[in-house]
Amino acid sequence: MAEVKSLAQLPQIGELDDSPRGRVMRAAAYLFRKNGYASTTVRELAQLVGIQSGSLFHHFKSKDDILLGVMEEAIRYNTLRLEQAVQQATGTQQQIRALIRAELESINGDTGVAMAVLVFEWDALSPERQNYLLNMRKHYEQIWLNVLERAREENLIIHPPFIWRRLIGGAISWTVTWYKPEGSMTLDQLADTIMQMGKAK
Repeated sequence: MAEVKSLAQLPQIGELDDSPRGRVMRAAAYLFRKNGYASTTVRELAQLVGIQSGSLFHHFKSKDDILLGVMEEAIRYNTLRLEQAVQQATGTQQQIRALIRAELESINGDTGVAMAVLVFEWDALSPERQNYLLNMRKHYEQIWLNVLERAREENLIIHPPFIWRRLIGGAISWTVTWYKPEGSMTLDQLADTIMQMGKAK
């Protein structure tokens, strides 16, 4: 990950605006991904945002709250992204492809850093906060399962929806380890390839 010296060099994450709270979460997502949550100090975070360390706590009660905020924003924004993908697609097959494309974008695009923090720093959360986020995540997963249930009824997929989602979801998640946006394959081409892997007609 390239070294960032100022917040202006960081892309926007989802719908996080340029409010003080939004700037803190953008900086936190970058530092938690780059250095790890445990190794990131409040001082480093405040320095990247361009404020005094104590000013962070005008917006969050603790460093733990900042981590939760980053993860919550990633889930909230990408749930909205899935909802819009389904609404804008015509027909079940196109909805499946739209979901695949939307999830690829969330992992490899604007919210990629926050999504990586969600995955790799999960154990830094308390069990209570994990449960809170898992409950948020249920709606995200249900969007997928609703479309896949229809796909199974229409014989567009041959696997049970739950299994299909787990296999394809795993494949999409791991693209963060090898996919290069500047490479020869676009996200649209990758979405088509994943559709073929899932044997969607």
